[in-house]
Amino acid sequence: MPLRFTRAYFVSILILLSMVSNAQVTKIMGKVTDSETKQPVPFVNIVFRNSTIGTQTNFEGEYSLETKNITDSLLASFIGYIRQARKVQKGKFQTINFELVPANVLLKEVVIVPGENPAEVILRKIIKNKKNNDREKLDYYQYEAYTKIQFDANNITDKFKNRKIFKPFQFIFENLDTSTINGKAYLPIFLSETVSDVFFRNSPKTNIEVIKASKVSGIKNQSISQFLGDIIQNVNIYDNYIQIFQKNFVSPVANFGLMYYKYYLVDSTFIGNQWCYKIMYKPRRPQELTFTGDFWVHDTTWGVKKVDMKIAQDANINFINDLVVNQEYEYVDNHQWMLSKDYVVADFNVVEEAKTTMGFYGRKSTSYNQYVFNKPQPDAFYASPINIIVNDDALDKEDSYWKTARHDSLTRDEKTIYHMIDTLKSLPAFKTYVDVVKMVTTGYYIKNYFEWGPYMSFLSFNRLEGGRLRVGGRTSNDFSKKIMLSGHLAYGIQDVTFKYGLGALYMLKKNPRRALSLDFKYDIEQLGQSQFAFREDFLLAALFRRQPSDKLSMVEEYKGYYEHEWFNGLMNRITFAHRSILSVGNSKFLVENSATHQLVSQTTINTTEVGLVTRIAYKERFVMGEFERNSLGAKYPILQINYTYGIPHTLKSDYEFHKVQLTLEHWFNIGAFGFSKYIIEAGRIWGNVPFPLLKLHEGNETFSFDEYAFNSMNYYEFVSDRYVSAYYTHHFDGLFLNRVPLLRKLKWREVAWVKGLVGEMRDSTMVSSLAKFPDNLYLLHKPYFEAGAGVENILKVLRIDAVWRLSYLDHPKISKFGIRFTLWFSF
Repeated sequence: MPLRFTRAYFVSILILLSMVSNAQVTKIMGKVTDSETKQPVPFVNIVFRNSTIGTQTNFEGEYSLETKNITDSLLASFIGYIRQARKVQKGKFQTINFELVPANVLLKEVVIVPGENPAEVILRKIIKNKKNNDREKLDYYQYEAYTKIQFDANNITDKFKNRKIFKPFQFIFENLDTSTINGKAYLPIFLSETVSDVFFRNSPKTNIEVIKASKVSGIKNQSISQFLGDIIQNVNIYDNYIQIFQKNFVSPVANFGLMYYKYYLVDSTFIGNQWCYKIMYKPRRPQELTFTGDFWVHDTTWGVKKVDMKIAQDANINFINDLVVNQEYEYVDNHQWMLSKDYVVADFNVVEEAKTTMGFYGRKSTSYNQYVFNKPQPDAFYASPINIIVNDDALDKEDSYWKTARHDSLTRDEKTIYHMIDTLKSLPAFKTYVDVVKMVTTGYYIKNYFEWGPYMSFLSFNRLEGGRLRVGGRTSNDFSKKIMLSGHLAYGIQDVTFKYGLGALYMLKKNPRRALSLDFKYDIEQLGQSQFAFREDFLLAALFRRQPSDKLSMVEEYKGYYEHEWFNGLMNRITFAHRSILSVGNSKFLVENSATHQLVSQTTINTTEVGLVTRIAYKERFVMGEFERNSLGAKYPILQINYTYGIPHTLKSDYEFHKVQLTLEHWFNIGAFGFSKYIIEAGRIWGNVPFPLLKLHEGNETFSFDEYAFNSMNYYEFVSDRYVSAYYTHHFDGLFLNRVPLLRKLKWREVAWVKGLVGEMRDSTMVSSLAKFPDNLYLLHKPYFEAGAGVENILKVLRIDAVWRLSYLDHPKISKFGIRFTLWFSF
């Protein structure tokens, strides 16, 4: 783009922004301390002179205000102190601190009689009336929600702004604002608006959101756009636990709230025509998943009118420096307390309490109206397997629609975002930052139409190839968002052999997912390895092995599949594959001749297979790209059924067999005690086949922990044709370590697990296969067990496990005890 056009474009945006006429927001933060002791003063009234706009300081003496309607000064007052006033600058962010001077007031003698804390009396009344005030006790209700989601880059420092590359574009930083959450400067990078109808049914409990209109600007990404409606991250104050980023925070009005919080009655007044009490609360102990803040409660119905919650400063949660939830409730039709406004803001940063490292604010604000009670929809509507439905014309709404559909008008800052973001995305430095993040997170370097990688497989080592060099990649989204081509070429320095592969993935439809894939490879493969293990040519796998990689096989494979997701929660995949497992070096396979029943040596085992995969995952959520998606788990157990049929005498296939495998897995929270996960797998194979086609149970010969493998079992150690395995783990989330003073600040978290396996072999298969087994490959004549305990969240990303093998301790070259580690990212 010519420079003169660039400048003209920027000037036009400036003129457009200057035409925006909207009342300016004044933002104030500050702290109130005692002028003599310098200690913070809580519960101080902070109010604009001659107005009713104000707030109170929290337990640390801090306060914040954000309003369009101000007067010329701000007042601070509290019993026992002289009232103070400070001037206010309209339309700016400012920090105003107060040092209150104690008043020399002589009080009469007061006799204090022990009695019950009135705040606790009120709390018990709230708990007693939960069943009346909780909206989810209704049989049916529906409402319209208007949701805005905004992401902002924060910690924008002067050093960042003064980089040479930004000199022609300094005007962008005129749109910087400052948050009253923690005083950080931020630059908006994403804004979305959504208008939706939400329908609730109590029994069976169902929430369905119909998105009528959606408007998105900024970094358009399917991973973000899936979570733009109302029912994502919805907080119900009456729940005992409030789940935030898969962590169970104790609600301030939980039935057992007194075990976790201290409560203080600090005020009472009319809010509208309702007399309400204000209660402030704070955690009893450090580093628990709790909040600090206040709530107002109606004195007749004992329903919550307003609530402000901020996660405890030392809560054991990662990557979140601050998180605030503000909610307001209305007594609709003098019948039911319902949410009228909901606001959530979180400050994300990799570095805790970072002042210069760039982070992000994520904000969600929702307003509610048009409530309808006990008017059910047809049963077929609630039976929808998808709980978020996007209307076909949701993205096509004109500006005239939005002017009338919005519950609140956009602020001046929000109006400028749509224009400023397009400019931001054009900056080379910002593109470079995004490219670096993509390379680190995906393992690929993106250049125009191609993504080179995975870069961690460029060089690796193993016993078969010695040093291995690999180059490969795949087409990028700029090439096509419908088809992705991939390929690689590798060379073994020791075996002097080229390996290669080609692939194509064609997306017929993204949601629900319909995809067609074709692949070919001639390359090494580790049989008996879990599907989530490191790739054979991953550099770290080569560096951190506990056994030499001398059990690799050469595989030539043609495969294809068609994946059909019927709806969110039910998927089928039809597969076809022709595989040739090749002997390596001078070794041969000893295979039974079907005619003579004699053992003969051969260099190749050929199979041709068709299969059907069925995956049932009710209300599973995903993070999606154009071609790939990663599961975020589901509220209910996930069941997968794999069936494979080996077709004899087809494409040189020598074997006929049937394989069935069932896998059931689920993770679930256990209140304040952390969360658990279990994986149960069962399988059976029918047909006389050589050992590479039996179930080679997943071992792990690296120092990396793999919860889908047996971490003390070697590759090629156990084989069977019918089996059941089970894995159970519990993450305590710091339940014990948080109570150890010297360890508390480290925010380490405990984890423990156990895994077992039973299996057997049919007699006919056993007789024909025993002589063909390689050394140290065994049948299971008793259960196999291993267990472990560890610490995770070390430096926020590292997990270390101690692993004990509990059976078959007489096998050679095994690990009876070992240390395993893995990178473990969790909030």
